[in-house]
Amino acid sequence: MFGGTFPSWWWFYPPLRKTEVSPAAGTRTDRGLGFPPVSTVKKAWDLVDEAKKEIENLSAEQVKAELDAGTATVVDIRDFRELYLRGKVPGSFHADRGMLEFWIDPQSEYYRDVFKPEQRYILYCAGGGRSALAAKAMKDMGYPNVAHLESGFGGWASAGLPVEDCKEGSKWVLRSDVS
Repeated sequence: MFGGTFPSWWWFYPPLRKTEVSPAAGTRTDRGLGFPPVSTVKKAWDLVDEAKKEIENLSAEQVKAELDAGTATVVDIRDFRELYLRGKVPGSFHADRGMLEFWIDPQSEYYRDVFKPEQRYILYCAGGGRSALAAKAMKDMGYPNVAHLESGFGGWASAGLPVEDCKEGSKWVLRSDVS
């Protein structure tokens, strides 16, 4: 099939891993690539649950009350595509989750002066998971007055609260929006 020579692409494929079940622990381990035993990997939602124990969890109505009173800066940490497609909480500031720690660190070259440790911040994402982790990260970095919208933007919209359209004036477009 290969004319008696080894194929030139053989180096591209990694060696097969040997998967074993440890009889003592009853766990699967992958040898060869340094993966931890599967049983030691934490689940993302377990991390979210742990974070929620250490932060303030707010309902949509509580966030609306703080927004109306002007006592907090509401931060949308969703991806810009989510804002474009679904809108945002009126008056919220967008800080992409992937940059949040850099934007809140005054020593970072990416620091945004909208973030000051003495102010109050309420974070939200689509469903409350990412915002819980982000609020915990902010707290860990020295922002003591931080909370998150537990039900996320989905809960906000489901409660019939106002949603600001983000398509108009956006530098981003979907191919289906271009005629």
